[in-house]
Amino acid sequence: MELLRTDRLLVRAWTTSEDDLARLADLYSRPEVLRWLSGPPSGGVAALVDRWRQVHEADPRAGCWAVEPLAGGPVAGTLLFKPLPDGVGEFEVGWHLHPDSWGHGYATEAAAAVVQRAFEDGLPEVYAVVRPGNEPSMAVCRRLGMEPLGRTTRWYGVDCEAFRLIAPDVVD
Repeated sequence: MELLRTDRLLVRAWTTSEDDLARLADLYSRPEVLRWLSGPPSGGVAALVDRWRQVHEADPRAGCWAVEPLAGGPVAGTLLFKPLPDGVGEFEVGWHLHPDSWGHGYATEAAAAVVQRAFEDGLPEVYAVVRPGNEPSMAVCRRLGMEPLGRTTRWYGVDCEAFRLIAPDVVD
């Protein structure tokens, strides 16, 4: 299912196809990816795809989707857009890209598209939560025009750098 299309990317639902599951298993087994996450997915990647489907079913604005280059090749990684865990209606944008897809601007392009859609749907602001030291992800936040808010443990109980982007028509 296509969610979004940019000049270079298709953002679509992850599937339980052999190719998608193999790519997810590879992505979420990489030490250079896992060092910024809370660990590998529990229950395996098929269960992960099912949990992501449930996120989207619970709120159609939310989900965790495959980022696929239109030029071909493997899926670049995952784009996340989901409610933050404090239950007050704040949304987080995030990305987990495979190391072979780093440095191509895919995270920025995919995140910008989903944030734009969120703003068009009336969401007043979007957050990003990045582990300290993850300079490439913090650079994506800056390229998106996000304001750094400093460190917090508010959402996940671990030190994270928080960023916020306010919709263009909203006055803070």
